Amino acid sequence: MRAEWTYIKELADELKERGVKEPEVFLVLGSGLGEIVEALEDRLTIDTHDLHGWPFSTVPGHAGALHWGRLGQCRVLMQQGRVHLYEGYEPPLVVRPVRTAIELGAKIVILTNAAGGVRQDLRPGTLLLLRDHLNLTGRNPLVGPNNDSRGPRFPDMSEIYDKALRRLLLDAAAALDLPLAEGVYAGLLGPSYETPAEVRMLGMLGADAVGMSTVLEAIAARHLGAAVAAVSCITNMAAGLPGAVLDHGEVQRMGATAGKNLAELLKWSLSRTHSDKERS
Repeated sequence: MRAEWTYIKELADELKERGVKEPEVFLVLGSGLGEIVEALEDRLTIDTHDLHGWPFSTVPGHAGALHWGRLGQCRVLMQQGRVHLYEGYEPPLVVRPVRTAIELGAKIVILTNAAGGVRQDLRPGTLLLLRDHLNLTGRNPLVGPNNDSRGPRFPDMSEIYDKALRRLLLDAAAALDLPLAEGVYAGLLGPSYETPAEVRMLGMLGADAVGMSTVLEAIAARHLGAAVAAVSCITNMAAGLPGAVLDHGEVQRMGATAGKNLAELLKWSLSRTHSDKERS
């Protein structure tokens, strides 16, 4: 069996050959959150089905594309179409894209997702900045032999979501007058939505929102030393709560609506990230 890092290096080399220059930021787009792609300048789009070894999504709303370009002066690589455990992928394949982006040079990883609101004040359309998560998938991308040259065997996850990046996103929201809540995301296996009893359990465990992605990517990125931030778009209330609508089509529609605000938030933040780096 070929080593996982062989696939990752080959993918990084192929992307370089196709014109992807060293990204500063890797951005993963959740269901219906493709609005920000249109803001990229000097955009290069690659169909990921053409990349040998790149996992492709089977989920509606997850286009199989990589976009490289600039937001302001910041070089950004965007993944439109992540893969999930519930599609039958093993954890190493779920996190292969984020590991490839870091191999290309990305030092910052920003993850976005569509999530259900567990906390009752998180209404559909709300943006939620993650300060922590609960990995309830029962899986971890670091299981198996560890490559010590990439990251430690037992990485510290006490600050998995970078404080400085969270501060930057909060400052962006304030500057743009966009509401941005903070909270804890519960990552579950899926693909079935949660039962009302499960939602009550998640609330008791401290979760503010629930979804089926993000946690494995965040763990893998932090293991490799990247600074990680994540933003959930609350697209529906979780089962058993007033106003709950559990339908993937509605998730996509609400994600597209909130995507405009998320695009503005990320554009402001990423341009400031580049400016701060130039001054330092």
